[in-house]
Amino acid sequence: MATTRLFCYCCTVPLTAKSILLLTAICVTALPNRLLAHGDLHEQLRQLTEQLAREPKNAELYLRRGEVHRSHQDWDQAQADYDRAISLDPGLTVIDFTRGRLFLEAGWLNSARVSLDRFLRRQTNHVEALVTRARTLVKLEQRLDAARDYTAAIRQVPTGRPELYIERAQAIAAEGEAHYGEALRGLDEGIQNSGPLVTLQLYAIDIELKRKNFDAALERLEKISAQSPRKETWLARRGEILQQAGRREEAREAYENALKAMATLPPARRNVPAMLELERRIKAAIEQTLAAKAEKESSR
Repeated sequence: MATTRLFCYCCTVPLTAKSILLLTAICVTALPNRLLAHGDLHEQLRQLTEQLAREPKNAELYLRRGEVHRSHQDWDQAQADYDRAISLDPGLTVIDFTRGRLFLEAGWLNSARVSLDRFLRRQTNHVEALVTRARTLVKLEQRLDAARDYTAAIRQVPTGRPELYIERAQAIAAEGEAHYGEALRGLDEGIQNSGPLVTLQLYAIDIELKRKNFDAALERLEKISAQSPRKETWLARRGEILQQAGRREEAREAYENALKAMATLPPARRNVPAMLELERRIKAAIEQTLAAKAEKESSR
């Protein structure tokens, strides 16, 4: 029986809380699991169970039902179906991958590593297995090994999975300041291959700020702003970076420009909760810069 190629993996890529708030809403695309793209899980289970009653030796059906159980976090039932599938078709080696993914989702990290290692010894360029093992290694705090798996996966789909560049950068940056440059180079590779995606630049800005490389962060921010028709969010972010750099007058000017940009918005856009919260934060930041200026002058 040919190996079934059914499997994709959803993920959420975290950014810093500040970046999330300033963006208002960033949707990171989650790849759909083709197996579960249609219909309710319970309905799929019913249909697969009926099919298995008619075809009790169909290993692929057991595999498919195991995947539905996995998606419903019924770990024991999923494993039972995987075991039945491999007993019927010992050549169905993709089960090492599905088990590895199940073990990761269940938090059984060492078991996940063993299953994924076994699968990848046979299929060294399987993108989803590489990504799943990378995520397992991150949780095992073997981050540089994880980065190598992300790199191997990226080589197979250099333009199709921009979130992998962020996950790789996060793994590398978590190893400490000495690795920030490498993390940034990986993000710039993603920008070169996938285009000037905001999510990639935002995480790069976060790393530049950790390095206290304020000018580089501002340069990246300017590139984001240039491609955006609305400027208020990016002007506010510029103010925050300048304030963090100790350039208070420039920060206050950026904040005031952000308020001016917001004032041009129609009421329906300006009065949404996210914009009201941004306005509140900008005004509080302006007050803070004015207070700092007054304190400095009074101490002379």
